[in-house]
Amino acid sequence: MDPSHNLASERSSIESTYELTKYLEYQLKEIKDVYLTYLGPPFNEKDFSPPRPNSTALTLPSAATRLELWHGLENQARLAQNQRAYSILLAAVRELARSTLCPSLKTSLLHFCTGLDGLLGSISALMNSLGYSSPAQAAAGESLLAARPTMNDFARKVEGFWILRELQSWLWRSAKDFNRLKKRLR
Repeated sequence: MDPSHNLASERSSIESTYELTKYLEYQLKEIKDVYLTYLGPPFNEKDFSPPRPNSTALTLPSAATRLELWHGLENQARLAQNQRAYSILLAAVRELARSTLCPSLKTSLLHFCTGLDGLLGSISALMNSLGYSSPAQAAAGESLLAARPTMNDFARKVEGFWILRELQSWLWRSAKDFNRLKKRLR
């Protein structure tokens, strides 16, 4: 294959993945505001920030990694971690949609899931175009959700709050990663 064609394909794949990530980041901001209003006080209050639950069966992947550690990873490792995180977060957002009683919010969450699913496909395509083997997408998210203990209403709301917060952090960090990859290929 022509190296310049391959480079153009890689750039295009990175650019489309970056654009999808930025779109999802924007879309999530709107959904998060509606979702927090749906949860009501104290979740919809500006300064409310409950501690991250450490006993949740969901085991949300945290985007809170020291920057130098994250930058020290090879591109393939970062992309694989993004793919794993979005697989788990996609399952978590699907669960939020299933448990939401507001029809318009449920529709928004399900539409967002379609975008996240597309992002997973874009990350796989990007890994392939860069010559990396794509790890099997974790269906682990579904099994983690199935084994969840019964939670009270407040604990479920805290979990929903943190799902959206972690998702927001992952989208922000992924956009930075894809932008960095774009710059490396110039």
